[in-house]
Amino acid sequence: MNDDVENTLSQDPNESQADVADEFLTYNITAEDRETYKRLDQYLAEKTSGYSRTFLKNLFLKDQIVVSEDSAYQGKIELKKMPPAGTIINVLVPPMLESVALPENIPLEILWEDEHLVVVNKPAGLVTHPAPGNYTGTLVNAILYHCKDIQGVGDTKRPGIVHRLDKGTSGVMVIAKTQAAHEGLVLLFSTHDIERYYEALVIKNRCQSYGTIEHPIARDPHNRLKMKSHTTRGKRAITHYTVKEIFEKHLHMEFKLETGRTHQIRVHTAEVLKMPIICDYAYGSPNEQMMKLGPDYKELINNYPYPFLHAKVLGFVHPITQEKLRFEIAPPELFQKVLDYSRKKNEELAP
Repeated sequence: MNDDVENTLSQDPNESQADVADEFLTYNITAEDRETYKRLDQYLAEKTSGYSRTFLKNLFLKDQIVVSEDSAYQGKIELKKMPPAGTIINVLVPPMLESVALPENIPLEILWEDEHLVVVNKPAGLVTHPAPGNYTGTLVNAILYHCKDIQGVGDTKRPGIVHRLDKGTSGVMVIAKTQAAHEGLVLLFSTHDIERYYEALVIKNRCQSYGTIEHPIARDPHNRLKMKSHTTRGKRAITHYTVKEIFEKHLHMEFKLETGRTHQIRVHTAEVLKMPIICDYAYGSPNEQMMKLGPDYKELINNYPYPFLHAKVLGFVHPITQEKLRFEIAPPELFQKVLDYSRKKNEELAP
């Protein structure tokens, strides 16, 4: 399951192993893609390192490669040819098979480290842990290389991992280097004794300048790739929000998580506030968003494949030393460029 932040031990016991995806991938076919690739399976194999065409074919035959309901094109797709430009493809990756991740020399931006913990700034595009289609090149592979003795700490498939960020979400993550630290962090996350702030750029709509969203979240019964909030059977989910800046057609918002459900912020903004995060292909329509924002934003964002969502603050009490720790990291370069451009436009529009 990929998520905004979720305790790794919090899988819904009512969901079977076959119903839970370890990775949810979304791709927007462009005119340039159609010139570069002749076949959809070739395109997907290139975009998703670790997939073979045989694996992709098996996913396709199981209806786990589908056209998004938000896609401009809603026709039939085939692996042997590229769909029209504007087609949004969703790929549901099944749960991870039993395997042992291997160390890989992948650069890490380490914010802080001691003998018990390591805190990193995860970039957008980096998968947290290995899963089918992403057996290599993950944060876990990088951590195994950096921390030679971490194998076996916590989950054997996800050593050291106590919470996760979406592949497309950037920001602060903490990893346990010892079993004692792992157990302590799991307890902190399970009791919500963690300070977590996110920031996002969302499509503008009417909303209060601050508020709390308390809507349960469950897997969408009609689309196993997604979650939904308009349900009475989901898990309790609480998100506090503040509008930080108002621009002509979008907002800069801050979120404080009280719970950490799968896709919590993305679902609450899109379904409850009716303000999807910019470039969230699962819960919004980036093509429509770019039309609303205008050609200048379309050129600046340039088919960015991930939601503009950033985990900027993580604070907690060290599970071993009891030291109070708090980490804050600026958003990625493109996120900041869009913010700076929007602020400049606001100044130009000011009377």
